[in-house]
Amino acid sequence: MMKISKDEIVKYAERYDYKETLDESVERELKELLKNQKYLNKEQFIRLCKWKSPRPKKHYESNGESSIIEATKLSFAAKSDLERIEPLLKLKGVSYPVASAILHFAFPDEYPILDFRAIWSLCGQTRDGYLWTKYCDEIRKVSENLNLPIRIVDKALWKYSKENQPKQNETRGRKVCSR
Repeated sequence: MMKISKDEIVKYAERYDYKETLDESVERELKELLKNQKYLNKEQFIRLCKWKSPRPKKHYESNGESSIIEATKLSFAAKSDLERIEPLLKLKGVSYPVASAILHFAFPDEYPILDFRAIWSLCGQTRDGYLWTKYCDEIRKVSENLNLPIRIVDKALWKYSKENQPKQNETRGRKVCSR
């Protein structure tokens, strides 16, 4: 489990390397687009989903353009965390981690990117059953308490796990624990 302090978060976030994940330009471009556009079209949706998790590409591609636009418009217009994530989860191939990435790109100051590595760094272990709102609350609390952007916290938690999580424990987490 990561020691949560401003120094530790900044140290690990600075070591985060986009070459280990995916291209920083995709993140920058789509976040800029979503400042004004309040939905994703099919091509944008697939790029964003592949940024988070490339394996289910065929499932992302099986969604119709109108379904993607409708689900993302509904999601982005909603007010609560659950109302925002639910329409995204109805799209083929979209899991909580992928939906969280979509919400993060649309609302970077409000939503973390759910990832088994970040959960491990927060909790020291992974468990069954994602608790979306609890995870958001935990990351927002850390971000607010340390006066750091959510994305910096995300990067640090991911990098800490990448460097410290034993290989045999690199299984997908499902439940967020309390610190």
